[in-house]
Amino acid sequence: MHDEVKEYYGKVLQSSEDLKTDACCTTEEMPDHLKQAMSKIHTEVASRYYGCGLVRPQQLQGMRILDLGCGSGRDCYVLSQLVGEDGFVMGVDMTDEQLDIANAYIDYHTEAFDYKKPNIAFKKGYIERLDELNLEDNSFDIIVSNCVINLSPDKESVLKEAYRVLKPGGELYFSDVYSDRRVPAELVKDPVLYGECLSGALYWNDFQNLAKKCGFLDPRLVEDRPLGIENKQVEALIGHINFYSATYRLFKLDDLEAACEDYGQSVVYKGSIAHHPQFFNLDKHHAIERGRHFSVCGNTWQMLKESRFCEHFEFYGDMNKHFGIFPGCGSDIPFTKSISSDDSSVGGGCC
Repeated sequence: MHDEVKEYYGKVLQSSEDLKTDACCTTEEMPDHLKQAMSKIHTEVASRYYGCGLVRPQQLQGMRILDLGCGSGRDCYVLSQLVGEDGFVMGVDMTDEQLDIANAYIDYHTEAFDYKKPNIAFKKGYIERLDELNLEDNSFDIIVSNCVINLSPDKESVLKEAYRVLKPGGELYFSDVYSDRRVPAELVKDPVLYGECLSGALYWNDFQNLAKKCGFLDPRLVEDRPLGIENKQVEALIGHINFYSATYRLFKLDDLEAACEDYGQSVVYKGSIAHHPQFFNLDKHHAIERGRHFSVCGNTWQMLKESRFCEHFEFYGDMNKHFGIFPGCGSDIPFTKSISSDDSSVGGGCC
């Protein structure tokens, strides 16, 4: 399967226009600061983009970021600007043709960003075997990936390696494709369906269970959208399955609980994260308004308290008194209507 994916992304696809579905396309409205960053990306790098979401976690200044399946480097070069000259971005990919483009424009982007030296590097390798690239334990603040993990034949190893190289309190923030049921084995073997990011997609419940098995104890869905299949041949083969592009964030925190438990805690957002002055969106169910007490479960409290977001919140309560399950926990499933950051009635939330 590795060889078939290399063939598809290295030789069959020459630009995003060659895709047969909208699985590997980004439809979200891009905020102004990302539009500005995108405007500095070389056109050849941008034209070989096959992502399915905007990989845009908050608070990136000075961070060390690893991009799994970086392709031609578009996301890496955007992140290079967001981490600043003191941060660092490493991209890993297995496809020579894609890496050739990424490496060809390091000097171009260093000059475009007005940096004295590059803060970016690319390595050839497999995202299931980061140990072969000598990436040390606890060495990255954030890992991102954009519509690539579904292409891996060994997703468990991808998640285990991601957990290994993340620092405590770090996160895996990634967009990918998921299905509403398990894809039959005979369709998984189809190289076009696989290359189009469909037949390699995990059933969402299998993904959540796998993430927990690998140490990411409370996966959080950030945003999602249904995918459209515009090719009649592809539709005939796999149109009975619903697919979704979804962004998840997974925190490396050892003490998270299996469910969202209520300890009477709340947080107040200070509005101090760049480009997010009014709301901080932790996930689909947590649009936290600046200056307002927001009730949270114990897991959410720890995600904010024990990560890079700590300095941007005031924390109220502790883990000493338990009130049972957090209201609303377990009552929702992925790929449903999101909470709007414009909804002023939001005062607390849970997954």
